[in-house]
Amino acid sequence: MRAVEISRPGGPEVLKAVDLSEPAPKPNEILVKVAAAGVNRPDLLQRAGHYPVPPDASPLPGLEIAGEVVELGNAVKLWKRGDKVCALANGGGYAEYCTVPETQALPVPKNLSMVEAASLPETCFTVWGNVYDRGALAPGETLLVQGGSSGIGVTAIQMAAATGNRVFATAGSGEKVAACMRLGAEKAFNYKTQDWVAEVRAATDGKGVNLILDMVGGDYVPRELKCLADEGRLVFIAYLRGPKTELDIDAVMRRRLTITGSTLRPRSAEFKGYLARNLREKIWPLVEAGRIKPQVFKSFPLEQAAEAHRLMESSQHIGKIVLTL
Repeated sequence: MRAVEISRPGGPEVLKAVDLSEPAPKPNEILVKVAAAGVNRPDLLQRAGHYPVPPDASPLPGLEIAGEVVELGNAVKLWKRGDKVCALANGGGYAEYCTVPETQALPVPKNLSMVEAASLPETCFTVWGNVYDRGALAPGETLLVQGGSSGIGVTAIQMAAATGNRVFATAGSGEKVAACMRLGAEKAFNYKTQDWVAEVRAATDGKGVNLILDMVGGDYVPRELKCLADEGRLVFIAYLRGPKTELDIDAVMRRRLTITGSTLRPRSAEFKGYLARNLREKIWPLVEAGRIKPQVFKSFPLEQAAEAHRLMESSQHIGKIVLTL
């Protein structure tokens, strides 16, 4: 099969097209002939040598795919050959064939292309797991999405708006701010030119938001605490500005704040299956109704994976970047 591997830790140039044997599915896995694969920040971290591959996972990058089921492990019950699926992979998505646990696959939503479907799993699983499961966003509550124009951000804005929540977002340009509002944010703020702490507090009549989804970390954290309402929750999924910060413990105690976070890749197939069931029941109908729409900024042929990584590192995109086969 055609594939793209990480030849050594480094920049985008270390991604190399190779020919490999196709993988064989384990008893509870399906083999998918990949039509498209999403590109995500963890792929960039893995390429640079900063994101360890779990012991039982493919060393190839690629954490989300869409395609056709072509082979079944002998214990598979949920799928049959010929089914069109999109799936959260444990690695190996940058290839013509990829194995995934059957519970981590979802049907390609009606009326979506394979490219659109491939842009959904990583962000949808992440947003559901952190905003709704860990962050416990309840009906009527308010959400602030940091990095609202990222792949995660455009999904979080749309999901929360579709589930009846007020959403605010930050982004780094006027174009990105406009995109966030077009996708359902009540207000969005340019973090380069606006005091987003003051803006969020003004927009919530001084109360602050109930939940913040943060992929920035670093010096944002003290400011985020000022944005949270009493009993508010701050959920980390990345730390683009660094993993360390100063923390006002007194504010956490007085205002009963919760600070948490998670990473998805090391979690068990059982947990990922739990997320998939929630998505299929509660989010997939919203996707099929057009209330949540894939936001694909650009697609590249698999062999141009390096160019896709360069685009992501430039942060010029709004939404998702996808590889096609």
